[in-house]
Amino acid sequence: MSTVRLPAAANLYDVIHRRRDTRREFTGVPVAPDVLERVLGAAHAAPSVGMSQPWDFILVGSPDTLTRFRDHVMRERDAFAASLDGERADTFARIKVEGICDSGLGIVVGYDPTRGGPQVLGRHAIDDAGLYSVVCAIQNLWLAATAEGLGVGWVSFYREEFLRDLVGMPSHVRPVAWLCVGHVSELPGTPDLERYGWRDRSPLQTVVHQERYSPR
Repeated sequence: MSTVRLPAAANLYDVIHRRRDTRREFTGVPVAPDVLERVLGAAHAAPSVGMSQPWDFILVGSPDTLTRFRDHVMRERDAFAASLDGERADTFARIKVEGICDSGLGIVVGYDPTRGGPQVLGRHAIDDAGLYSVVCAIQNLWLAATAEGLGVGWVSFYREEFLRDLVGMPSHVRPVAWLCVGHVSELPGTPDLERYGWRDRSPLQTVVHQERYSPR
């Protein structure tokens, strides 16, 4: 029997499928404080193992800090590019990996494994459950930003120790993400990595298994 989706559910699915990892589209227009608070509030409302809420959000808008991080990322991009050859090198050359200065706002998300005390309910057998909780918060932030008409770009071309020092994180807090957040001219209909031919999205049926894992 088919079900009728409520408007709220339809809106959620729309936001999920419109979400993009944004690079080129940032306009540099500042995000209004009330909008930013709503987006961060959505992130903070994420589920967390043992209600530990092990995340921290560092808001970075200093042009000097943005430039220093951008320069570090570009050095790492160049190092990765040097490991490629042929078609892979040509394809990667067309892909922009960051919008750090273009967005004007970076949100550094950290994971604090000490949050929640020494005995976090639900983490005794799977220590990474705390890290998974932080990723849930990032996804909440990303979807809320999309609903607000903002773009988000997750920058991953960095060394954790560099970013930790750059924003003054203590040694026990792990930097999980630098998110470029800001207004965009558009959200592309197709993800960049598909558009430029790096990878295609696989069909759902290739990743769904019944009862037990079945080799593909």
